[in-house]
Amino acid sequence: MKRIVLTGGGTAGHVTPNLALIPRLIDDGWEVHYIGAANSAEQELISKIGGVTFHAVSVGKFRRYFDLKNFSDPFRVIKGIGQSRRIIAKLKPNVVFSKGGFVSVPVVYGARMNGVPVVIHDSDMTPGLANKLCAPFACVECCTFPEAVKYAKGKGVHTGTPIRPEVLSGDRQKAIKRFGFNENRPVLMVVGGSSGAQAINQAVWQALPALTENFQVLHLCGKGNRNASFTGMENYVQYEYLNEEMADAYACADIIVSRAGANALCEILAARKPALLIPYPKSASRGDQILNAESFRARGLSHVLMQEDMTPESLVRAIEQLYHDRGALYEAMDREPTANGIDAVLTQIYKYAKP
Repeated sequence: MKRIVLTGGGTAGHVTPNLALIPRLIDDGWEVHYIGAANSAEQELISKIGGVTFHAVSVGKFRRYFDLKNFSDPFRVIKGIGQSRRIIAKLKPNVVFSKGGFVSVPVVYGARMNGVPVVIHDSDMTPGLANKLCAPFACVECCTFPEAVKYAKGKGVHTGTPIRPEVLSGDRQKAIKRFGFNENRPVLMVVGGSSGAQAINQAVWQALPALTENFQVLHLCGKGNRNASFTGMENYVQYEYLNEEMADAYACADIIVSRAGANALCEILAARKPALLIPYPKSASRGDQILNAESFRARGLSHVLMQEDMTPESLVRAIEQLYHDRGALYEAMDREPTANGIDAVLTQIYKYAKP
């Protein structure tokens, strides 16, 4: 039986593409192991599925800013490299697949010490620090965005991002009933994200009188952000977040307002939904969401509204323009070859796996 080690973590965004790959790997006869941090997002998510053995190692975060932990975390990484080396030496996997995040660094280094081929995946337009540290030891870098291939120094392949099939298996009629909507009025879904959602939330709440004239609004406002003053408002429903209901939410949405994280963009593209992207501003990030959004706009896959240009009025105008232009966006999305990257990423994994 062929054996694979998956890694990636720190946030759910570094784990969910692996979750999309696991069922296919198991169906194809692979024994699947996962190396991550203890009591982490990756351990929590992996523990919910069967057929995967989880191994915990020590990790340290790579920060671009001053923090006292910058003095201790390198030792955690060194410890994690030793643990990963021993785990991989025992497992003797055919290949290691890394989705990134700081947990991936000791695993990739441990694979290199054991002569195990490594395939890595970059979600964003430019690689994060962890993937930059891992890239010299990778056989290939799978890229979500076609423009990102140029940053991979000859190792890049445009694959898209693996997306869980269940995300695309929603039922529109079930969702219309669940959310109390009228099937004859268009649905606007707003996804602010769990962090950095407040700017979008505030603009949406202020714009609701205008938005609800033409749309039914399904607002995912983020954990702890629910605004009780809008409870019961006609043509508006809010949730902090959705889990298994997210597939139905995608199915019933006619248009979407979203941040521009890579995984969210790929889900939106695979679900074939016209979207207005409001990327997380560079003042509060490394600017990856701005680059992601610009890639989608340049390819005709979405509209973009910068947060610094967002007011309740400009948000309403942008949403109305999006709905008006949705036909052209559908055509562009239908021409896109790599909405769901499961097959393309698996092709690279199988190509470089040792016999």
